[in-house]
Amino acid sequence: MSYEFRSGYTSVLQEIESKSILNKTKHQDSWFLDNYTINPYSGCSFNCLYCYIRGSKYGIHMEKKVSVKRNAVELLEKQLKNRAKKEAFGYIVMGSSTDAYLHFEEEYQLTRQLLQVILKYKFPVHIITKSSLVLRDLDLLHEIGEHAILPENLKGKLKHKTIITFSFSTTDAKIGKIFEPGAPAPSERLEALKFCTKNNFTTGVSLMPLLPFISDRGEHLVEMFEAFKAVGANYILPATITLFGLGKADSKTLVFEAVKKHYPDLLEKYHQFFGNSHEMPPYYRDAFYKKMQELSLEYDLPLRIIP
Repeated sequence: MSYEFRSGYTSVLQEIESKSILNKTKHQDSWFLDNYTINPYSGCSFNCLYCYIRGSKYGIHMEKKVSVKRNAVELLEKQLKNRAKKEAFGYIVMGSSTDAYLHFEEEYQLTRQLLQVILKYKFPVHIITKSSLVLRDLDLLHEIGEHAILPENLKGKLKHKTIITFSFSTTDAKIGKIFEPGAPAPSERLEALKFCTKNNFTTGVSLMPLLPFISDRGEHLVEMFEAFKAVGANYILPATITLFGLGKADSKTLVFEAVKKHYPDLLEKYHQFFGNSHEMPPYYRDAFYKKMQELSLEYDLPLRIIP
């Protein structure tokens, strides 16, 4: 199966056998609440230039070669059955490395099949996505939210056991087309977020990463917080950017090329900050999180799912 994008590349889906589908995390993250992660696909047709996966061997040509784990349902059935027997319940995050709702999912429906297994064994789930295709599965996600068993440390802290987080680096369509050429438009994600909140899901925003001097500008931050507040977001999870360099297809190279083409006046700044580093300097990060705290208070949008 293949999918041709307007930006000029074709993404091809290949089937692979996997040894495992459920990954146990070392510690439950305070932002995403993950005890486990599942990635039905490897590679990503959304082709976000800044993706941190591009800084690893798995990120080479990640937009052109997408793999689907054809034995994922069978594996998850076995692994969750064992975890449930031990009462080792915890949040399963879908979308930690690759979006679970890539374009292929509309036809392949692997994510939906995995959600059916998750529902069967009563595990809570946290979906992180750039796609409105998640709306197709709200029936299953609602049932999971009704019947899942929370880990002991989270009992009584969440009104719904399904969490849906929509990922943004911008709400500006032009910026999105440059840095997220294969992803659904930000406006589409906002509408999906609004629909989820109206249907009483715990729903918010992963504002990761913000692009220095492009989507982190003061006026754009205000526009984004106003937009997220208007559609009923429950929380915002913001983070600065990291850019890794491994070769011609890494995130640093791709972002530099995009900046050179579309924001040439910023190229020197990007070389200054990322030439010998993968992240912005401490003073920038400190100012960034201070600004996030200010906007969080102003718009009454917590910077955690559980404040």
